[in-house]
Amino acid sequence: MAEKTNANIGFEKHLWDAACVLWGHIPAAEYRKVIIGLIFLRYISAAFERRYQELLNEGDGFEDDRDAYTMENVFFVPKEARWDTIASAAHTPEIGTVIDNASSVVKTLVEILKPFDNCRVYDCCCGSGGMFVQSAKFIQAHSGRRGAISVYGQEANADTWKMAKMNMAIRGIDADLGPYQADTFTNDLHPTLKADFILANPPFNYHPWNQEKLLEDVRWKYGIPPAGNANYAWIQHMIHHLAPNGKIGLVLANGALSTQSGGEGEIRKKIIEDDLIEGIIAMPTQLFYSVTIPVTLWFITKGKKQKGKTLFIDARKMGHMVDRKHRDFSDEDIQKLADTFESYQNGTLEEVKGFCAVADLQDIAKQDYILTPGRYVGIEEQKDDGEPFEEKMARLKLL
Repeated sequence: MAEKTNANIGFEKHLWDAACVLWGHIPAAEYRKVIIGLIFLRYISAAFERRYQELLNEGDGFEDDRDAYTMENVFFVPKEARWDTIASAAHTPEIGTVIDNASSVVKTLVEILKPFDNCRVYDCCCGSGGMFVQSAKFIQAHSGRRGAISVYGQEANADTWKMAKMNMAIRGIDADLGPYQADTFTNDLHPTLKADFILANPPFNYHPWNQEKLLEDVRWKYGIPPAGNANYAWIQHMIHHLAPNGKIGLVLANGALSTQSGGEGEIRKKIIEDDLIEGIIAMPTQLFYSVTIPVTLWFITKGKKQKGKTLFIDARKMGHMVDRKHRDFSDEDIQKLADTFESYQNGTLEEVKGFCAVADLQDIAKQDYILTPGRYVGIEEQKDDGEPFEEKMARLKLL
């Protein structure tokens, strides 16, 4: 009994210490919300660990199989996010790095956009704040300064909004996430904001999004988005909040590249004709734990360096599988994409068949304003294996 009592006292002390760390960052009334988030994280990790040990003891080699957990209604926790990994770094300066290591898509956006000191960064569907964390890390790595950005965000889900506030507080990032959670479309909490950088990963093909209440909204400069899909509502909302010479980096499902339904094709055409699309990167599948569909990174810029031109990159063959169902990008992969983008901006890019190409507005118009990178980069050139064409054809016919 004494042992249990001491354990409880130790646990309460850890919770109190956590609250003290947050003191001065958020009001005392927010402590409860923060600690609940910590307890939830510990709970799902504990459930995972129990199931992990069961599978390990069975000896069938399924301890890293996600299905073996989900079939028992247990969250599968990636190795880098497990409680023992995080706890072992809890008293080191690297704790933020340990938590951040899961999300190469976000890092790719930030490395290409290159946010600078004293800029305004906005995420209109900020989730737990991952975009802000990566932006702050990038600036710190290049300038040695922490907290050198002004952060603005909005999140509709109450629990996720609380987690974002906690995330910002423990990292010392001064963030304006609004006084409460709210729907971005019907209750824009930052109506006058003009941001230097907007980074977002909006929910794919989100609907319904209350279009019928917003038909006269000032944000729809290029046309009213259809009620059945919010992709072009997100895009136009971000453009509306973009400062002169500002940049947007966002993640969208591939359908937004070519859709013609509900007037989306005409909206895309007008955005392209306004010379706002700086670059499009087609990403491989399985980059997200929650969804397996392929996605595209959009880069939208006011005041582009290369006027009238757009960079297309096909990165679908990049990355490596970290397990049977999840792909990740190495630092070298991300740097390759960032370097390609920088070369294009500087006018020094050498196009590579099957990987990257630059198209002007006329080229895009010929493709009916469809932005699928494969239409522009072409097919990768095959290496000459030294076998004459006639002999190769004869051999293939025999197969």
